[in-house]
Amino acid sequence: MAALRFWTKLGFVSFGGPAGQIAVMHQELVEQRRWISERRFLHALNYCMLLPGPEAQQLATYIGWLMHRSWGGIAAGLLFILPSLFLMILLSWIYLRFGEVPAVSAVLYGIKPAVTAIVLFAAYRIGSRALKNWLMWALAGLAFLAIFALHAPFPVIVLIAALLGALGGRIAPKMFAVGGGHGASKKSYGAALIDDNTPTPEHAQFRWSQFSKIMLTGLVLWGGIMGILCWQFGWQGAFTQMGWFFTKAALLTFGGAYAVLPYVYQGAVEHYHWLSATQMIDGLALGETTPGPLIMIVTFVGFLAGWNTMPWGADSLLIAATLAAVIVTYFTFLPSFVFILAGGPLVESTHGNLKFTAPLSAITAAVVGVILNLAVFFAWHVFWPKGFTADFDGVAALIGVYALIALFRFKVGVIPVIAVSAAAGILVSL
Repeated sequence: MAALRFWTKLGFVSFGGPAGQIAVMHQELVEQRRWISERRFLHALNYCMLLPGPEAQQLATYIGWLMHRSWGGIAAGLLFILPSLFLMILLSWIYLRFGEVPAVSAVLYGIKPAVTAIVLFAAYRIGSRALKNWLMWALAGLAFLAIFALHAPFPVIVLIAALLGALGGRIAPKMFAVGGGHGASKKSYGAALIDDNTPTPEHAQFRWSQFSKIMLTGLVLWGGIMGILCWQFGWQGAFTQMGWFFTKAALLTFGGAYAVLPYVYQGAVEHYHWLSATQMIDGLALGETTPGPLIMIVTFVGFLAGWNTMPWGADSLLIAATLAAVIVTYFTFLPSFVFILAGGPLVESTHGNLKFTAPLSAITAAVVGVILNLAVFFAWHVFWPKGFTADFDGVAALIGVYALIALFRFKVGVIPVIAVSAAAGILVSL
Protein backbone atom coordinates (compact mmCIF):
# COMPACT_ATOMS: atom_id res chain seq x y z
CA MET A 1 0.00 0.00 0.00
CA ALA A 2 2.90 2.37 0.70
CA ALA A 3 4.12 1.89 -2.87
CA LEU A 4 0.66 2.52 -4.32
CA ARG A 5 0.32 5.71 -2.29
CA PHE A 6 3.71 6.93 -3.48
CA TRP A 7 3.04 6.24 -7.19
CA THR A 8 -0.36 7.94 -6.90
CA LYS A 9 1.25 10.99 -5.28
CA LEU A 10 3.96 11.06 -7.96
CA GLY A 11 1.35 11.21 -10.70
CA PHE A 12 -0.02 14.45 -9.25
CA VAL A 13 3.28 16.22 -8.45
CA SER A 14 5.52 15.16 -11.35
CA PHE A 15 6.03 18.60 -12.88
CA GLY A 16 9.21 19.78 -14.55
CA GLY A 17 9.59 17.26 -17.34
CA PRO A 18 11.69 14.08 -17.16
CA ALA A 19 14.59 15.74 -15.34
CA GLY A 20 12.31 16.99 -12.57
CA GLN A 21 10.38 13.71 -12.38
CA ILE A 22 13.55 11.64 -12.13
CA ALA A 23 14.87 14.01 -9.45
CA VAL A 24 11.69 13.55 -7.41
CA MET A 25 11.94 9.75 -7.67
CA HIS A 26 15.59 9.84 -6.68
CA GLN A 27 14.91 12.01 -3.65
CA GLU A 28 11.97 9.90 -2.49
CA LEU A 29 13.09 6.38 -3.36
CA VAL A 30 16.87 6.59 -2.89
CA GLU A 31 17.48 9.31 -0.32
CA GLN A 32 14.41 9.22 1.93
CA ARG A 33 12.56 5.90 1.69
CA ARG A 34 15.67 3.89 0.69
CA TRP A 35 13.68 1.41 -1.32
CA ILE A 36 16.50 1.16 -3.88
CA SER A 37 20.20 2.00 -3.78
CA GLU A 38 21.83 4.80 -5.77
CA ARG A 39 23.68 2.39 -8.04
CA ARG A 40 20.63 0.23 -8.77
CA PHE A 41 18.54 3.35 -9.41
CA LEU A 42 21.06 4.70 -11.95
CA HIS A 43 21.41 1.28 -13.53
CA ALA A 44 17.65 1.22 -14.10
CA LEU A 45 17.74 4.77 -15.46
CA ASN A 46 20.53 3.94 -17.91
CA TYR A 47 18.42 1.08 -19.23
CA CYS A 48 15.32 3.25 -19.63
CA MET A 49 17.31 5.88 -21.51
CA LEU A 50 18.29 3.27 -24.10
CA LEU A 51 14.63 2.62 -24.92
CA PRO A 52 12.18 4.61 -27.02
CA GLY A 53 9.49 6.25 -24.93
CA PRO A 54 9.28 8.53 -21.88
CA GLU A 55 12.19 7.53 -19.64
CA ALA A 56 10.68 8.87 -16.40
CA GLN A 57 7.48 6.84 -16.82
CA GLN A 58 9.52 3.80 -17.80
CA LEU A 59 11.74 4.26 -14.75
CA ALA A 60 8.67 4.29 -12.50
CA THR A 61 7.42 1.13 -14.23
CA TYR A 62 10.84 -0.50 -13.90
CA ILE A 63 11.20 0.17 -10.18
CA GLY A 64 7.62 -0.91 -9.55
CA TRP A 65 8.32 -4.12 -11.48
CA LEU A 66 11.62 -4.75 -9.68
CA MET A 67 9.97 -4.37 -6.28
CA HIS A 68 6.56 -5.98 -6.84
CA ARG A 69 6.70 -8.04 -10.02
CA SER A 70 4.67 -7.30 -13.17
CA TRP A 71 1.55 -5.97 -11.45
CA GLY A 72 3.71 -3.59 -9.43
CA GLY A 73 5.23 -2.24 -12.63
CA ILE A 74 1.85 -1.88 -14.30
CA ALA A 75 0.42 -0.04 -11.29
CA ALA A 76 3.42 2.32 -11.05
CA GLY A 77 3.35 3.11 -14.77
CA LEU A 78 -0.42 3.67 -14.91
CA LEU A 79 -0.56 5.84 -11.80
CA PHE A 80 2.24 7.95 -13.27
CA ILE A 81 0.12 8.91 -16.30
CA LEU A 82 -3.57 8.67 -15.27
CA PRO A 83 -3.79 12.03 -13.42
CA SER A 84 -2.28 13.87 -16.39
CA LEU A 85 -4.57 11.96 -18.79
CA PHE A 86 -7.71 13.19 -17.03
CA LEU A 87 -6.30 16.70 -16.58
CA MET A 88 -5.23 16.97 -20.23
CA ILE A 89 -8.68 15.88 -21.44
CA LEU A 90 -10.25 18.56 -19.23
CA LEU A 91 -7.82 21.24 -20.41
CA SER A 92 -8.33 20.25 -24.03
CA TRP A 93 -12.08 20.72 -23.65
CA ILE A 94 -11.60 24.08 -21.92
CA TYR A 95 -9.21 25.13 -24.69
CA LEU A 96 -11.72 24.33 -27.44
CA ARG A 97 -14.69 25.88 -25.65
CA PHE A 98 -13.03 28.95 -24.15
CA GLY A 99 -9.79 29.35 -26.11
CA GLU A 100 -11.06 32.52 -27.75
CA VAL A 101 -11.90 34.16 -24.41
CA PRO A 102 -9.54 37.18 -24.09
CA ALA A 103 -8.05 36.08 -20.75
CA VAL A 104 -7.26 32.58 -22.04
CA SER A 105 -5.84 33.96 -25.29
CA ALA A 106 -3.64 36.36 -23.29
CA VAL A 107 -2.24 33.51 -21.18
CA LEU A 108 -1.48 31.43 -24.29
CA TYR A 109 0.11 34.48 -25.96
CA GLY A 110 2.63 34.69 -23.10
CA ILE A 111 3.25 30.94 -22.86
CA LYS A 112 3.98 30.28 -26.55
CA PRO A 113 7.29 32.23 -26.68
CA ALA A 114 8.33 30.50 -23.45
CA VAL A 115 7.61 27.11 -25.03
CA THR A 116 9.84 28.05 -27.97
CA ALA A 117 12.64 28.83 -25.48
CA ILE A 118 11.99 25.57 -23.61
CA VAL A 119 12.29 23.49 -26.81
CA LEU A 120 15.56 25.24 -27.69
CA PHE A 121 16.79 24.58 -24.16
CA ALA A 122 15.83 20.90 -24.55
CA ALA A 123 18.00 20.69 -27.67
CA TYR A 124 20.85 22.18 -25.67
CA ARG A 125 20.42 19.75 -22.75
CA ILE A 126 20.29 16.66 -24.94
CA GLY A 127 23.08 18.00 -27.14
CA SER A 128 25.39 18.64 -24.20
CA ARG A 129 25.07 14.96 -23.31
CA ALA A 130 25.07 13.45 -26.80
CA LEU A 131 27.37 15.61 -28.97
CA LYS A 132 30.70 14.58 -27.50
CA ASN A 133 32.78 14.79 -30.69
CA TRP A 134 32.78 16.24 -34.20
CA LEU A 135 31.11 13.19 -35.71
CA MET A 136 28.10 13.49 -33.41
CA TRP A 137 27.87 17.21 -34.25
CA ALA A 138 27.93 16.29 -37.95
CA LEU A 139 25.10 13.77 -37.48
CA ALA A 140 23.03 16.40 -35.67
CA GLY A 141 23.67 18.94 -38.43
CA LEU A 142 22.77 16.49 -41.18
CA ALA A 143 19.57 15.53 -39.37
CA PHE A 144 18.60 19.20 -39.08
CA LEU A 145 19.18 19.80 -42.80
CA ALA A 146 17.32 16.61 -43.72
CA ILE A 147 14.14 17.58 -41.89
CA PHE A 148 14.37 21.36 -42.38
CA ALA A 149 15.45 21.60 -46.01
CA LEU A 150 14.48 18.20 -47.47
CA HIS A 151 11.40 17.59 -45.28
CA ALA A 152 12.59 14.02 -44.71
CA PRO A 153 10.21 11.89 -42.61
CA PHE A 154 11.34 11.45 -39.02
CA PRO A 155 11.36 7.60 -39.21
CA VAL A 156 13.75 7.76 -42.17
CA ILE A 157 16.12 10.00 -40.20
CA VAL A 158 16.03 7.59 -37.24
CA LEU A 159 16.67 4.58 -39.48
CA ILE A 160 19.61 6.17 -41.31
CA ALA A 161 21.13 7.35 -38.00
CA ALA A 162 20.82 3.83 -36.56
CA LEU A 163 22.52 2.30 -39.61
CA LEU A 164 25.33 4.87 -39.47
CA GLY A 165 25.73 4.16 -35.75
CA ALA A 166 25.89 0.40 -36.30
CA LEU A 167 28.53 0.89 -39.00
CA GLY A 168 30.43 3.54 -37.03
CA GLY A 169 30.48 1.37 -33.92
CA ARG A 170 32.60 -1.13 -35.87
CA ILE A 171 34.84 1.35 -37.70
CA ALA A 172 35.38 3.99 -34.98
CA PRO A 173 34.03 2.55 -31.71
CA LYS A 174 35.44 5.35 -29.52
CA MET A 175 33.39 7.94 -31.41
CA PHE A 176 30.15 6.12 -30.55
CA ALA A 177 30.88 5.12 -26.96
CA VAL A 178 28.15 6.14 -24.54
CA GLY A 179 29.38 8.84 -22.18
CA GLY A 180 28.34 11.92 -20.33
CA GLY A 181 25.04 10.47 -19.28
CA HIS A 182 23.91 8.95 -16.05
CA GLY A 183 27.00 7.07 -15.02
CA ALA A 184 27.83 5.17 -11.93
CA SER A 185 27.87 6.91 -8.62
CA LYS A 186 29.64 6.25 -5.35
CA LYS A 187 27.07 8.05 -3.24
CA SER A 188 25.35 6.08 -0.52
CA TYR A 189 22.34 6.98 1.57
CA GLY A 190 22.44 3.92 3.81
CA ALA A 191 21.16 0.39 3.39
CA ALA A 192 18.30 0.06 0.93
CA LEU A 193 15.56 -2.50 0.47
CA ILE A 194 17.07 -3.29 -2.94
CA ASP A 195 20.76 -2.63 -2.27
CA ASP A 196 23.85 -2.84 -4.44
CA ASN A 197 24.47 -6.44 -3.48
CA THR A 198 20.87 -7.58 -3.30
CA PRO A 199 20.50 -10.58 -5.65
CA THR A 200 18.37 -10.04 -8.73
CA PRO A 201 14.83 -11.15 -7.83
CA GLU A 202 13.62 -14.38 -9.38
CA HIS A 203 11.02 -12.61 -11.52
CA ALA A 204 13.67 -10.20 -12.92
CA GLN A 205 15.90 -12.95 -14.30
CA PHE A 206 15.60 -13.52 -18.01
CA ARG A 207 13.65 -16.56 -19.17
CA TRP A 208 12.48 -17.14 -22.70
CA SER A 209 9.14 -18.47 -21.49
CA GLN A 210 8.38 -15.29 -19.55
CA PHE A 211 9.67 -13.10 -22.37
CA SER A 212 7.43 -14.87 -24.90
CA LYS A 213 4.41 -14.71 -22.60
CA ILE A 214 4.66 -10.95 -22.09
CA MET A 215 5.38 -10.26 -25.77
CA LEU A 216 2.33 -12.33 -26.74
CA THR A 217 0.19 -10.49 -24.19
CA GLY A 218 1.38 -7.16 -25.56
CA LEU A 219 0.56 -8.20 -29.13
CA VAL A 220 -2.90 -9.35 -28.06
CA LEU A 221 -3.55 -6.07 -26.23
CA TRP A 222 -2.41 -4.14 -29.28
CA GLY A 223 -4.01 -6.34 -31.93
CA GLY A 224 -7.26 -6.78 -30.02
CA ILE A 225 -8.00 -3.05 -29.75
CA MET A 226 -6.73 -2.40 -33.28
CA GLY A 227 -8.95 -5.20 -34.56
CA ILE A 228 -12.01 -3.72 -32.83
CA LEU A 229 -11.25 -0.30 -34.34
CA CYS A 230 -10.87 -1.83 -37.83
CA TRP A 231 -14.12 -3.77 -37.39
CA GLN A 232 -16.08 -0.74 -36.25
CA PHE A 233 -14.55 2.04 -38.37
CA GLY A 234 -12.49 0.38 -41.12
CA TRP A 235 -8.74 0.70 -41.67
CA GLN A 236 -9.07 4.23 -43.02
CA GLY A 237 -11.31 5.32 -40.15
CA ALA A 238 -10.04 8.21 -38.03
CA PHE A 239 -9.81 6.18 -34.78
CA THR A 240 -8.01 3.29 -36.51
CA GLN A 241 -5.49 5.61 -38.15
CA MET A 242 -4.88 7.31 -34.78
CA GLY A 243 -4.07 3.95 -33.20
CA TRP A 244 -1.71 2.99 -36.02
CA PHE A 245 0.01 6.38 -36.22
CA PHE A 246 0.66 6.66 -32.47
CA THR A 247 1.92 3.08 -32.32
CA LYS A 248 4.62 4.15 -34.78
CA ALA A 249 5.23 7.31 -32.78
CA ALA A 250 5.73 5.28 -29.60
CA LEU A 251 8.49 3.26 -31.26
CA LEU A 252 10.36 6.37 -32.44
CA THR A 253 10.64 8.42 -29.25
CA PHE A 254 14.39 7.98 -28.75
CA GLY A 255 15.43 11.10 -26.86
CA GLY A 256 12.11 11.69 -25.12
CA ALA A 257 8.99 13.66 -25.99
CA TYR A 258 10.76 16.53 -27.74
CA ALA A 259 12.21 14.06 -30.23
CA VAL A 260 8.83 12.63 -31.26
CA LEU A 261 7.05 16.00 -31.53
CA PRO A 262 8.35 16.67 -35.07
CA TYR A 263 7.03 13.27 -36.15
CA VAL A 264 3.67 13.93 -34.51
CA TYR A 265 3.58 17.33 -36.21
CA GLN A 266 4.36 15.83 -39.61
CA GLY A 267 1.61 13.26 -39.25
CA ALA A 268 -1.12 14.99 -37.24
CA VAL A 269 -0.82 18.46 -38.80
CA GLU A 270 0.59 18.02 -42.30
CA HIS A 271 -0.61 14.55 -43.31
CA TYR A 272 -3.88 13.87 -41.49
CA HIS A 273 -4.84 17.52 -40.79
CA TRP A 274 -6.24 16.54 -37.39
CA LEU A 275 -5.30 19.95 -35.96
CA SER A 276 -3.56 23.16 -37.02
CA ALA A 277 0.05 24.21 -36.42
CA THR A 278 -1.12 26.87 -33.96
CA GLN A 279 -3.16 24.31 -32.02
CA MET A 280 -0.10 22.03 -31.88
CA ILE A 281 1.92 24.81 -30.24
CA ASP A 282 -0.93 25.53 -27.84
CA GLY A 283 -1.02 21.83 -26.94
CA LEU A 284 2.68 21.85 -26.07
CA ALA A 285 2.08 24.94 -23.95
CA LEU A 286 -0.62 23.06 -22.00
CA GLY A 287 1.61 19.99 -21.74
CA GLU A 288 4.37 22.03 -20.14
CA THR A 289 2.01 23.20 -17.39
CA THR A 290 0.59 19.82 -16.33
CA PRO A 291 2.08 16.95 -14.29
CA GLY A 292 3.12 13.72 -15.95
CA PRO A 293 5.25 12.97 -19.02
CA LEU A 294 5.48 15.76 -21.58
CA ILE A 295 4.54 13.19 -24.21
CA MET A 296 1.01 13.50 -22.80
CA ILE A 297 0.64 16.18 -25.46
CA VAL A 298 -0.51 13.24 -27.60
CA THR A 299 -3.68 13.22 -25.47
CA PHE A 300 -4.32 16.81 -26.55
CA VAL A 301 -3.62 15.90 -30.18
CA GLY A 302 -6.00 12.95 -29.95
CA PHE A 303 -8.73 15.03 -28.32
CA LEU A 304 -8.56 17.68 -31.04
CA ALA A 305 -8.39 15.00 -33.73
CA GLY A 306 -11.60 13.42 -32.45
CA TRP A 307 -13.24 16.84 -32.13
CA ASN A 308 -12.21 18.11 -35.57
CA THR A 309 -12.87 14.94 -37.59
CA MET A 310 -16.38 14.52 -36.08
CA PRO A 311 -16.61 10.74 -36.71
CA TRP A 312 -20.06 10.62 -35.05
CA GLY A 313 -21.34 14.01 -36.11
CA ALA A 314 -21.52 17.39 -34.41
CA ASP A 315 -23.81 16.13 -31.64
CA SER A 316 -21.19 13.74 -30.19
CA LEU A 317 -18.06 15.88 -30.28
CA LEU A 318 -17.11 15.48 -26.61
CA ILE A 319 -17.58 11.69 -26.61
CA ALA A 320 -15.61 11.27 -29.84
CA ALA A 321 -12.83 13.58 -28.67
CA THR A 322 -12.52 11.82 -25.29
CA LEU A 323 -12.43 8.38 -26.93
CA ALA A 324 -9.78 9.59 -29.40
CA ALA A 325 -7.68 10.98 -26.53
CA VAL A 326 -7.86 7.64 -24.70
CA ILE A 327 -7.04 5.67 -27.87
CA VAL A 328 -3.89 7.63 -28.71
CA THR A 329 -2.71 7.54 -25.09
CA TYR A 330 -3.24 3.76 -24.96
CA PHE A 331 -1.27 3.09 -28.13
CA THR A 332 1.47 5.55 -27.15
CA PHE A 333 2.20 3.97 -23.76
CA LEU A 334 1.49 0.29 -24.40
CA PRO A 335 4.94 -0.35 -25.96
CA SER A 336 6.67 1.19 -22.92
CA PHE A 337 5.07 -1.36 -20.60
CA VAL A 338 6.04 -4.20 -22.94
CA PHE A 339 9.63 -2.92 -23.19
CA ILE A 340 10.04 -2.91 -19.42
CA LEU A 341 8.20 -6.08 -18.47
CA ALA A 342 9.50 -8.22 -21.33
CA GLY A 343 12.84 -6.67 -22.20
CA GLY A 344 14.13 -5.55 -18.82
CA PRO A 345 16.17 -8.64 -17.95
CA LEU A 346 17.36 -9.10 -21.54
CA VAL A 347 18.47 -5.52 -22.19
CA GLU A 348 20.11 -5.24 -18.77
CA SER A 349 22.39 -8.10 -19.70
CA THR A 350 23.52 -6.31 -22.86
CA HIS A 351 23.83 -2.80 -21.39
CA GLY A 352 27.21 -1.28 -22.16
CA ASN A 353 27.73 -3.53 -25.19
CA LEU A 354 28.79 -1.16 -27.99
CA LYS A 355 27.01 -3.29 -30.59
CA PHE A 356 23.72 -2.23 -28.99
CA THR A 357 24.57 1.28 -27.77
CA ALA A 358 26.34 2.71 -30.87
CA PRO A 359 23.14 2.93 -33.00
CA LEU A 360 21.36 4.58 -30.08
CA SER A 361 24.18 7.11 -29.66
CA ALA A 362 23.83 8.04 -33.34
CA ILE A 363 20.03 8.30 -33.03
CA THR A 364 20.36 10.60 -30.01
CA ALA A 365 22.74 12.85 -31.95
CA ALA A 366 20.31 13.02 -34.87
CA VAL A 367 17.49 13.79 -32.45
CA VAL A 368 19.30 16.99 -31.39
CA GLY A 369 19.09 18.28 -34.95
CA VAL A 370 15.42 17.30 -35.19
CA ILE A 371 14.57 19.14 -31.95
CA LEU A 372 16.45 22.22 -33.17
CA ASN A 373 14.25 22.16 -36.27
CA LEU A 374 11.21 22.03 -33.98
CA ALA A 375 12.45 25.15 -32.16
CA VAL A 376 12.86 26.94 -35.51
CA PHE A 377 9.34 25.88 -36.51
CA PHE A 378 7.86 27.20 -33.25
CA ALA A 379 9.78 30.48 -33.51
CA TRP A 380 8.48 30.99 -37.02
CA HIS A 381 4.83 30.52 -36.02
CA VAL A 382 5.09 32.49 -32.76
CA PHE A 383 7.20 35.47 -33.85
CA TRP A 384 5.72 35.71 -37.37
CA PRO A 385 2.17 34.46 -36.71
CA LYS A 386 0.94 35.66 -40.11
CA GLY A 387 4.03 34.62 -42.08
CA PHE A 388 7.37 36.22 -42.91
CA THR A 389 5.71 38.77 -45.17
CA ALA A 390 3.71 40.14 -42.20
CA ASP A 391 4.92 42.07 -39.15
CA PHE A 392 7.39 40.60 -36.67
CA ASP A 393 5.91 40.21 -33.15
CA GLY A 394 8.58 41.97 -31.10
CA VAL A 395 6.74 41.59 -27.78
CA ALA A 396 6.48 37.81 -28.18
CA ALA A 397 10.17 37.67 -29.14
CA LEU A 398 11.08 39.69 -26.03
CA ILE A 399 9.17 37.25 -23.79
CA GLY A 400 10.98 34.39 -25.52
CA VAL A 401 14.40 36.00 -25.00
CA TYR A 402 13.74 36.56 -21.29
CA ALA A 403 12.52 32.96 -20.94
CA LEU A 404 15.67 31.71 -22.66
CA ILE A 405 17.90 33.79 -20.36
CA ALA A 406 16.03 32.49 -17.31
CA LEU A 407 16.54 28.86 -18.43
CA PHE A 408 20.16 29.14 -19.58
CA ARG A 409 21.69 31.75 -17.30
CA PHE A 410 19.71 31.48 -14.06
CA LYS A 411 18.64 27.80 -14.27
CA VAL A 412 15.02 28.69 -13.48
CA GLY A 413 12.61 25.75 -13.61
CA VAL A 414 10.14 25.24 -16.44
CA ILE A 415 7.02 25.87 -14.34
CA PRO A 416 8.16 29.30 -12.99
CA VAL A 417 9.17 30.33 -16.52
CA ILE A 418 5.74 29.31 -17.83
CA ALA A 419 3.97 31.11 -14.96
CA VAL A 420 5.87 34.39 -15.41
CA SER A 421 5.42 34.26 -19.19
CA ALA A 422 1.67 33.71 -18.78
CA ALA A 423 1.54 36.75 -16.45
CA ALA A 424 3.46 38.75 -19.05
CA GLY A 425 0.87 37.77 -21.66
CA ILE A 426 -1.92 39.06 -19.41
CA LEU A 427 -0.07 42.34 -18.80
CA VAL A 428 0.43 42.83 -22.54
CA SER A 429 -3.28 42.28 -23.15
CA LEU A 430 -4.14 44.90 -20.55
